[in-house]
Amino acid sequence: MPSNGQAREPAFDLISIAHALLVGEHLSFRQAAAALGVRQSAVSRRIRSLEDRLGVSLFERHHSGVRVTPAGASFIDRARHALSQLDDAVKSAEAAGRGENGHVRIGICSSIGSGFLHELISAFRAQHPEVALQISEIASRDHVILIRKARLDIAFVLGVPDVPNFETARLWTERIFVVLPQDHQLCVTREIEWEALRNEHFIFRHSDPGPAIQDHVIKRLVRLGQRPNMQRFDVGRETSMHLVGLGLGVTLTSEATIASTFPGVEFRPISGDGDAVTFSGVWSPKNDNPAFRRFLSLARVAAKRWEKQIGNVMTPSAGSMISRSADYCLAFVAAISQTLDLLT
Repeated sequence: MPSNGQAREPAFDLISIAHALLVGEHLSFRQAAAALGVRQSAVSRRIRSLEDRLGVSLFERHHSGVRVTPAGASFIDRARHALSQLDDAVKSAEAAGRGENGHVRIGICSSIGSGFLHELISAFRAQHPEVALQISEIASRDHVILIRKARLDIAFVLGVPDVPNFETARLWTERIFVVLPQDHQLCVTREIEWEALRNEHFIFRHSDPGPAIQDHVIKRLVRLGQRPNMQRFDVGRETSMHLVGLGLGVTLTSEATIASTFPGVEFRPISGDGDAVTFSGVWSPKNDNPAFRRFLSLARVAAKRWEKQIGNVMTPSAGSMISRSADYCLAFVAAISQTLDLLT
C-alpha cells in the first residue's frame, strides 16, 4: 500500500484478461473483437493497457496477425486456469446460496433404522446429493448447547421443549414397544397390557430416550398402584437390547427401533393408542444456512403430510405390528413424494 494511505490500483481487470485470452485463442484482434461484439480498437486499447501494467508484451503484432510471446503464453495459460477456478467458485457459491451444496449438521437421539427420520434423511439425500450430512447422536440437552454454539443446525429431540431464543416444531410421534427376551412368557401375546408389566424388572439407559421412557413407565405403573422395579445402565441402544436378550430384564423403545434385528429379543406393542413418544425439531432462528433451510422446509411439510397419511392408516388388530410398520413407511413415501413435487 502506498505511503499516502491510498489503496493501490489493481494491476489488471477481468475484462482485459478475458480480451487477452480471446486474442490468444484467435491470434487476431479483429476476430477477438468480433467474438466480443466490440470494436477492434477497444480490444487493442485494453490489451495495451494490460501490457503496460504488467510491464511485458503479451503479443507481437504484425500485418498477417498476432503471435503470442513466451511471456504471453505463460500469462494466458495461468490466467485461463485462474478464471476457470474463479468460475467454479462463483458457481459453487451460487449453488450454496440455493441450498444445492454445503452441509447440514443434524443431532439425533432416536434410532434412524426406520420411520420418519430415516425416510426424511433418505429423501433429502436423494434430492440434494451434493449436500453433506453430519449426524451426531448425543443427549438432547447437549444438542441444544451445540446449536447455541452454531455447531449444529438442527436437533431432533424428545417432546416439545420450550427453549428460550430457539424455534421448535413438533414433527412426528412413535408408538412405544416392549422389548422382551425371546423366551419370556409375554412373547405369546401379540399386544401387551400395562397390567401384565406391573411385576417386571425394567432396565433403562442413562442416555436418551431412556429417561423419558422411564418417566412414562413410572406414571403408567403408579396409576396401577405399583412401584416400578427398575435399573439404569450407562450403555448405548444396542447394548441395552443385548442386556434384555441376556435376561437382565425388559425395556421399552420407540417404534423406529423395531426395524433393526437384535438376537434373543422380541418386540411387542403396548395395546391402546395412548402410548407414544413425540419428537420435535429445535433450531436457531438466526441460522441462515441455505442447505439447512431446505432440509427444514422438507421436514416441516413432510411432517404435516405424514400426520395426515398416518391418520388414514387403520389402527392394527392384534398381531399386525409388521403390517402397521409397512403402512407407516408407505405413508411416508407418499408424503415425501408429494413434498418433493412442491419443492421442485
